[in-house]
Amino acid sequence: MLVVEDDPDVRAAVSGALAGDGHEVDAVGDGQAALDRAAAVRFDVVVADVRLPKVDGLTVFRKVHRAWPRTAVLLMTSFANARDAVAAMKHGAHDYLTKPFDLDELVMRVRSIAETKALEQELDDARARLAGAADAGIVGASPPMTALLDRLATVARSDAPVLVVGETGTGKELVARRLHALSDRSAGPFVAVNCAAFPETLLDAELFGHERGAFTGATRRRDGRFKVAHGGTLLLDEVAEMPLPAQAKLLRVLQEATFEPLGSDAPVRVDVRVVSATHRNLKRRIAEGAFREDLYYRLDAVTLQVPPLRERPGDLPLLVSHFLRRFTPSGRAPPDVSVQAWRALATYPFLGNVRELAHAVQHAVLLARGGTIEIEHLPEDIARMARGHPAGAGGARDVRPLAAVVKQAERDHILYALAVAGGKRARAAELLGISRKNLWEKLNVHGISDSDIDDPLG
Repeated sequence: MLVVEDDPDVRAAVSGALAGDGHEVDAVGDGQAALDRAAAVRFDVVVADVRLPKVDGLTVFRKVHRAWPRTAVLLMTSFANARDAVAAMKHGAHDYLTKPFDLDELVMRVRSIAETKALEQELDDARARLAGAADAGIVGASPPMTALLDRLATVARSDAPVLVVGETGTGKELVARRLHALSDRSAGPFVAVNCAAFPETLLDAELFGHERGAFTGATRRRDGRFKVAHGGTLLLDEVAEMPLPAQAKLLRVLQEATFEPLGSDAPVRVDVRVVSATHRNLKRRIAEGAFREDLYYRLDAVTLQVPPLRERPGDLPLLVSHFLRRFTPSGRAPPDVSVQAWRALATYPFLGNVRELAHAVQHAVLLARGGTIEIEHLPEDIARMARGHPAGAGGARDVRPLAAVVKQAERDHILYALAVAGGKRARAAELLGISRKNLWEKLNVHGISDSDIDDPLG
């Protein structure tokens, strides 16, 4: 950074304080020297007095801002000249301090600028990496994602059944599609069926097909998903929810590669690679008698574990940049993200994982209408959590008793978990890692009623 101050004592004090905070500092005593130095070096930050010999500080700001738009300029001014500094901020100056000021305050302002620039660099790096990526279907370069993609590439060329496991919203179907794309079956169909979306009788017909008149409403013959996927890959999503009778028939298909459609005795032979996906613990489902152990071992030749978003924080800039590009209308540049909005995204737990992050970015892009994304453009649960943890503004009047903050945060987080769980208390308790009884007690303590749960964000 460059310090521009004609008073040698002030110049030395400011330079020393910034250097002591770990910054690389250059210092000059007049405006022309500052412009000469800035012509040769692109500084991250310029700290300049407004009143300077040879060339005044406002002129230094205008010329530096024109040459290096991303260089942050912090102006030092007397009270009498503060109006000029405020006017400069409307044209791009980052901040100003009125003399005399505390050096600690200056250091804190510069730290804030440094944080902003670090976040900008993260997003720039993310955009560059995305622009050079051959496949943006799966976005991630963190160690957990790199390990997943390496393992995926290793098993893709085989025909072995694969079980993809991971929390809701982590992108299990994307992993299955990538597995298909890298396999020798990539020219064949990729067919996905959600096993939780059909009752038992309809799931059987959906997977294996049926003849006309096989059941009420079967007015015509229909091929099942297995036959449609012949020569390709079939994804059985939410396989843990499959009823036991359908599991028995699926086991036979995996063993013999044949099945009979409903209402037919004629066997149909298929060549299909089966990929299964679930957010459930299948071994627990086996212990509960809800899933066949022999089927589990048929499906789980290889396991691909998709990490939750909280275990891959380094991917957040990549994902945000990816979703900004996806949800920005064609022909427009993606909007910028303010430091406050970025901090809100970076500190939010995202129990809904990448799917919830995608929704948050889409929500923000729509509300920002092409402008910079601010906290108020984010979904209310994210904005509410960000507002409940103010960062360094407002002084003593904003400091609340710790017990009150903890209680409010717990209430907000319980409401958020209920929203993610669609109002289902058992699922919310599972997400929160507590018992149903404990959740019921906390609902009473926090005064959370049924109406709050039906409209958890209201």
